[in-house]
Amino acid sequence: MAINILMPALSPTMTEGKLAKWHVKVGDTVTSGQVVCEIETDKATMEVEAVDEGRIGQLVVPEGAEGVKVNAVIAILLEEGEKEVTKVAAAAPAPAAKPAAAPTPAPVSAPKPAPPTPVPAASGDGARLFASPLAKRIAVDKGLDLSRINGSGPGGRIVKADVEAAKPGQSAAAKPAATAQPVFAAPGDTRVPHTPIRKVIARRMLESKQTVPHFYLAVEFEIDALLAARQAINAVTEKRGTKVSVNDMVIKACAKALRDHPECNASWTEDEMIQYGAVDISVAVATDRGLITPIVRNADMKGLAQIAAEMKDLAARAKAGKLKLDEFQGGGFTISNLGMFGIKNFAAIINTPQAMILAVGAGEERVVVRKGQMVVRNMLDCTLAVDHRVVDGALGALFLQTLRAYVEQPAAMLA
Repeated sequence: MAINILMPALSPTMTEGKLAKWHVKVGDTVTSGQVVCEIETDKATMEVEAVDEGRIGQLVVPEGAEGVKVNAVIAILLEEGEKEVTKVAAAAPAPAAKPAAAPTPAPVSAPKPAPPTPVPAASGDGARLFASPLAKRIAVDKGLDLSRINGSGPGGRIVKADVEAAKPGQSAAAKPAATAQPVFAAPGDTRVPHTPIRKVIARRMLESKQTVPHFYLAVEFEIDALLAARQAINAVTEKRGTKVSVNDMVIKACAKALRDHPECNASWTEDEMIQYGAVDISVAVATDRGLITPIVRNADMKGLAQIAAEMKDLAARAKAGKLKLDEFQGGGFTISNLGMFGIKNFAAIINTPQAMILAVGAGEERVVVRKGQMVVRNMLDCTLAVDHRVVDGALGALFLQTLRAYVEQPAAMLA
């Protein structure tokens, strides 16, 4: 009997994907575990392996097809003895399968029953909204405008808890007029369709700035001792093919500081704060598809050479779209470094649900005053963005004091 190969759910937020590449063709014999295709999701490009054995009878979805729904039939596998596909399978979604849970250092919230299927509603300006039937009924009873409520359910749908937490002022009468300006395309302009990753970046950054109370702490580190230590370390590690960067040393210093201040290695939920047991550092990597943040797991327990080797591998596979799901989902703290582009300092947007992100600028020689004398030192500007719900100003300052001690006295991070 023919076996349908379905579009898998490769991330908890994936509802559709692009069939980027087929690794097989009609007539090929495949074995269990063999890579059959590459799928571009809302996070990365990932390889899909065959679960069953057989011969490819039909490729239902062509290479390069976009918007293929999760659980849609993408190919048909013939079992032994079957000569041809007797019935062409429709590329319509099969009954929804339960997606794999996102691997994280600790659960952010307790599992909840799946909410009802979202029902589209309309806002005052005609835009489509998604809310569960129960949420819609409660909104009507309370006189609330659903278009003014941020949904916390899958795909941003509005659920019962969102409506119950909404304030009476969030009504249709209080809704301000839309201020979005139209975009006029002129001859010669280029239209670049949004990639799935770019859409996710846009949504997550908007949600972070709208829902997380950011505050910023800027510091200036003296890094002469760190640069000297790096040179000495590389004199040894380069013989083994590994080169430690300043960013690798910042990763290690942040990890040690987070171990010293575990209350900063945390996330906010509506019911509680989750303090992570592991120190997992996300590091922003720019790719041609958008920004992705691979994770150095247990960074406080690893040596600089190991961190450097892992980051080199993670960055290369991130740019190639070959990261595994657990290599970029999770993490408790993020580092974003634009120093290699000559950026002196900047403020980054928090990578929710994390509570802090460190923006690292370019190191440069500056004239500073030491014991009443003007001297030249290598200085590094860093700006810490903090979720004020999780970390108060004084605690953020203490974290940076500890981080300064590790950066300016690098021997301490190796102890």
